[in-house]
Amino acid sequence: MSREPLLTFTDRGICCPEGGFHIDPWRPVERALITHGHSDHARFGHGAYLATEGSAPVIRYRLGDIDLSTIRYGERRQIGGVTVSFHPAGHVPGSAQIRIERAGEVWVVSGDYKTDADGLSEPFEPVACHAFISECTFGLPVFRWKPQAEIAGDLNTWWSENAAAGRASIIGAYTLGKAQRIMASVDPSIGPILTHGAVEATTAVLREQGLPLPPTLHAGSGIDGKSHPGALVIAPPSALGTSWANRFGAAAEAFASGWMALRGVRRRRGLARGFVMSDHADWDGLNAAIRATGAERVFVTHGYTAIFRRWLEEQGFDAGIVATEYEGEASDAAEAVVE
Repeated sequence: MSREPLLTFTDRGICCPEGGFHIDPWRPVERALITHGHSDHARFGHGAYLATEGSAPVIRYRLGDIDLSTIRYGERRQIGGVTVSFHPAGHVPGSAQIRIERAGEVWVVSGDYKTDADGLSEPFEPVACHAFISECTFGLPVFRWKPQAEIAGDLNTWWSENAAAGRASIIGAYTLGKAQRIMASVDPSIGPILTHGAVEATTAVLREQGLPLPPTLHAGSGIDGKSHPGALVIAPPSALGTSWANRFGAAAEAFASGWMALRGVRRRRGLARGFVMSDHADWDGLNAAIRATGAERVFVTHGYTAIFRRWLEEQGFDAGIVATEYEGEASDAAEAVVE
């Protein structure tokens, strides 16, 4: 008699029936294994949570008083009839791929991942498996990222030119991952680094974990373009163009996102400058990561799923699509604006 599949795809999320858990579920479940702390993957309302030691502080900060247990990278744990382990995904600090094994059959759920090291996140590690569930947020050949050092050089040039002209430089970046990459990439000798309250609060959690981040100042009441001329201001994308941003006067505004590779997206946002920076794998990274797993079956989710599945089939993979409610790096994603 055949056994039920190791993982199934339900309206609550990716489910492991034999383990009695879901992975990054988007509706309330009894037991949730969480790949990382972004709000589309770590949601409130589950009975119990399991996440890496590195992602737990941010998850607790964002979700409050929850039943959260932790696991170390590479640690194997028996849950029901399966063995699970968490492995670095390189997406944001603490992010993980989740490996599930039963009687020699191995599946890996990638969550979100990035194959290029950023100096803050634990570097991505390929995990051998028979079936791999991969994001494909940027699953088109047009998406190819510059090296981290080159991006840092572009950021520093933009900031220093604005500072020399007496302008503040406001850059929109997601509060977990992208914002910290920016502050760790720039040259703090150019000027002060100010942060929106949402960025500062998340950064404080990561600092407590020992991440090497430069000093920043919360841009609260009394902190503006006059008190700190030529500052770099890091804020959620939703804060751009608001009354909060107006306190910095005639500032230069930019947005850091993988979507900045598409000129139309930057034009729709009314931005003179965009920096192509993403916490997700680009086209080459996706293909390299999938090949490195040795998987024969690949399921793709959130992104250019139809196009990328067809590409994988042309490369000889048994490929499918998993419908999820993950956003990836949504081009118009809004984060709460809390000063």
